[in-house]
Order: sequence, then structure tokens, then C-alpha cells
Amino acid sequence: MTRPRARDDDGNALVEFVYLGFLLMVPLVYVLLTVFQVQSAAFGVTEAARQAGRAFARSDTLDQGLARADAAAALALQDQGVHDGGRPEIACSDVCLTPGSTVTVTVRYRVRLMFLGTFFARSSAPSIPVTAVHTQVVDTFQEAPSGQAAP
Repeated sequence: MTRPRARDDDGNALVEFVYLGFLLMVPLVYVLLTVFQVQSAAFGVTEAARQAGRAFARSDTLDQGLARADAAAALALQDQGVHDGGRPEIACSDVCLTPGSTVTVTVRYRVRLMFLGTFFARSSAPSIPVTAVHTQVVDTFQEAPSGQAAP
């Protein structure tokens, strides 16, 4: 009496490899893309805070300083591909723009996680907050703003 031949397993290893590879690689690629997006946002807000502080500290008037800080921050964020970034928050140690005072600039941004926004409302979509703070000293030997006497 002959025994029935066992089922052949040829080709199953390839199918299992492709299936497991797909299950492991898709989440890994998603995590890597998210990390790259957060890193780009971190570079953007860091440079935006730095440039906004420098632009504000070198201005002659408060209005001019705020406009320059907004423009510098927007340009730095755009350079890193960060869109819809928040305006820089500016705080002065003493009277703003007086020589020797410090200007602290904070830039905040929330990195929205890819593909998850379709499952949630825009306001409750999962995101990762990224914040940068830069302190800039107003130059002690800066020229007095026009229309004011030098100290």
C-alpha cells in the first residue's frame, strides 16, 4: 500500500515573505516619513525664531519690527516647506528696542500626521507640536530711532 504524497510547499516561502515584508515595511515607511516631516518643521521653526528675533531687534520702530519679524519668520518657514505657520510671539525684557534690552521670540507649529486627518475633524486631527524660542539682544551701540535723541 502506498502512502498518499504530502502536499508540496513550493512557493509558500515567497508568499509569506512578501506578506510579512508588506506588513512590516508600510508602518516603517510611515514612521520615517513622519519623523522627516517633524525634523523639517523643527528646522523651520528654529530658523524662523532666530530670523524673526534678528529682524525685530534691528528695526527702528515697533510696527516696522513686527512687520519684519513676520516676514522673516514666514520666509524661514517657507524655506523648510512649512506652510500655514503661526506668527512669531515677541516679548521684550524692558521697553522694546531700547539698546541693551532683550527680545524673546517664540514660534509654534503643529505637524499634522499624514493620512490620519481624513479620519478626524481638522480641529481634532492628531498632530505633533514643535516650538522654538530665541532670545536676541538689541545692539547697545544701535543708532537711536529717528526722531529721538540719543541717550
